[in-house]
Amino acid sequence: MTETPQSPARPEGAGRHRFESGLDRTPANYVPLTPASLLARAAAAVPGRVAVIDGDRRLTYADLYVRCRRLASALAARGVGTLDTVAILAPNVTEMIEAHFAVPMLGAVLNPLNTRLDPATIAFSLAHGDARVLIVEAECAPLAARALADLAQPVLVVAIGETGLDGAIPYEALLEAGDPDHAWAGPADEWQSLCLLYTSGTTGDPKGAVYSHRGAYLQALGNAVTFGLTAESVYLWTLPMFHCSGWSYPWASVAACATQVCLRKVEPSAIFRLIARHGVTHLCGAPIVLSMLAHAPASDRTAFPQRVRCAVGGAAPSSTIIRTMEELGFQVTHLYGATESYGPATVCLAQPDWAELSDADRYARMARQGVPLATLEAVAVVDPAGGEPVPRDGAAVGEIVLRGNTVMKGYLGNPDATERALDGGWYRTGDLAVWHPDGSVEIKDRAKDIIISGGENISSLEVEEVLMRHPAVMLAAVVARPDATWGESPCAFLEMKPGAMIPSDQEVIAFCRDRLARFKVPKTVVFGALPKTSTGKIQKFVLRDQARAL
Repeated sequence: MTETPQSPARPEGAGRHRFESGLDRTPANYVPLTPASLLARAAAAVPGRVAVIDGDRRLTYADLYVRCRRLASALAARGVGTLDTVAILAPNVTEMIEAHFAVPMLGAVLNPLNTRLDPATIAFSLAHGDARVLIVEAECAPLAARALADLAQPVLVVAIGETGLDGAIPYEALLEAGDPDHAWAGPADEWQSLCLLYTSGTTGDPKGAVYSHRGAYLQALGNAVTFGLTAESVYLWTLPMFHCSGWSYPWASVAACATQVCLRKVEPSAIFRLIARHGVTHLCGAPIVLSMLAHAPASDRTAFPQRVRCAVGGAAPSSTIIRTMEELGFQVTHLYGATESYGPATVCLAQPDWAELSDADRYARMARQGVPLATLEAVAVVDPAGGEPVPRDGAAVGEIVLRGNTVMKGYLGNPDATERALDGGWYRTGDLAVWHPDGSVEIKDRAKDIIISGGENISSLEVEEVLMRHPAVMLAAVVARPDATWGESPCAFLEMKPGAMIPSDQEVIAFCRDRLARFKVPKTVVFGALPKTSTGKIQKFVLRDQARAL
């Protein structure tokens, strides 16, 4: 009788297939994947190689590993254990990289916080994530102080530099108390939660996307392969590390034994200077970064001999930007993804025949969102209603869906949102696209209520809710307006209450600035009756057309 192949999960004993019986997982042949092991390997392989450059600071891989082990040990001594949340509020500094390895070593959960958000949202994130520790860099101390004042639960505060926060433990003192030979164990299960990343989505309160050790490890390898990172690479941090854990590049750079160069603030002159000084080979960013570099005055530019690979996510850069970047010595690669997919999920891979195309046709191909990373199982474009794949004809529009190990576990404490997002065995992105014959996808429209400005997601509902608080406003609708600098910016259409005194544009903007993070504030305000359907629903598609025409 022919034996039937059995699942690897089937218990040992009679009836197991001979390719399973006696061939079991042991410590010799199975270790749960975790990005923390990538640092252990790099420290053993290239201990003297420079791992991090942060201003005048230089850390070798041996130095970085010791500091991460010290941090893990010191946090453990303070009571931080498996699945406890450690939040960090900081710009792109060395300590952000260290947190991405030390916290996973503990089996705890890292929560990088967006430094551009308002105190109330930071406080919500800390409370919702049940943070035990908050690491704060001095630059972010005022924001942290206001958020902590609104927080009911006690949080251990660790200060990077002089923060002035009451009761804060100095970061370096904490490290000194840690064991440089700390024997970290990592997760018992690679599905264990590793990171908590909040995304505003389309509703008021942020949703916390949860990453696993397995997903982060695989995304690191996928990024390294896709972007061509090697031990000779020098990666410049123009992308905020709080955004999707820096698209998983803290782990990807270490996987390749590359050098990471920290940058606190995106400034063209600093970027050009660091590229030339440190021989930078790779950087990532939102379209705004490319725009800033392309439009930088000659006085801000520093020449460099190498070709710099530049990955851009979000809205596709214009042909003018791509042409200028190529002339300046950059090779542009278009990526697509989301917080829910650990950052990049697809890449626009250049094809050999592109060299024969005109510049206009080549730039059009480069604007596509492309094909899956090697570590993503699949991408598809499907009918949003039925879930069936659309024809690969470059014309039929459907929703982009993703599947694989580098899709989030779900949203923390939000089973309904998780079920909607992972419906039917796929992650539903909400982005509308066409599918080309070569397998590449190309976005045609974004989820209707999302505005992507400078790489940040803005919920139109959140902005509308604030506008409706204005005493003169009766109805508010916010849509995306094309923005040469930010890609998109919020445009507010306001229908005023009868007899109300109409405020000026600047008064409305100031009203919002007091209640929203700066990047969420409308840059354009239009007054007048809003177009509605017969049932009273505001016709946003009409407003989008009007916003594009302004």
